[in-house]
Amino acid sequence: MEIHGADGSLPDQFLQDDSNRRTDAYGGVVEKRARFLLEVTDAAIGVWSATRVGVRLGPSGTYGSMQDSNTETTFGHAEAELDRRGIANLHVVEPRIKGTELVREAEPVAARQLRTIFRGTLIAAVGFDGASANAVLDAGHADAVAFGRAFIANPDLPERLRLCVPLNRYDRSTFHGGDSRGYTGYPALKQAA
Repeated sequence: MEIHGADGSLPDQFLQDDSNRRTDAYGGVVEKRARFLLEVTDAAIGVWSATRVGVRLGPSGTYGSMQDSNTETTFGHAEAELDRRGIANLHVVEPRIKGTELVREAEPVAARQLRTIFRGTLIAAVGFDGASANAVLDAGHADAVAFGRAFIANPDLPERLRLCVPLNRYDRSTFHGGDSRGYTGYPALKQAA
């Protein structure tokens, strides 16, 4: 079970100081802003156990106008607390997304920075291709790499990565279109050849 704490989700809104203007027990200093995320995590652990609960965070996420004045402190605290709870994994959005646009040339630094704090399974996400995924894994910065958009556009993504062949480009305008366009129309490798 994964708690979505990135991309402007409710836990993300509580965590980041630009959106959290509360003055009660859930606002102000980082310990209070992280409280909502940690209480949700604790509740999930109470039902499924820590070994079956993961959390997704976006330390540099700006989706939905999200931002924080000190991401290192804010997310460092959240990750240390999640590490202490022994959750199954931490799924980290790399700083390659600005709003909804992918910035490929940005370096995947979030997993590398968080590896020093979070000792459990670390999953890096956003903007990876086969070579960059292998590089982050080989460097020990992550234990796994997640592919979202690339999987939508490449029904045979594992085979394409294994063979080091080009990936289909995705069409973001079809991601939430209400029909099958963009989900079933991408050619598999054998069809493209």
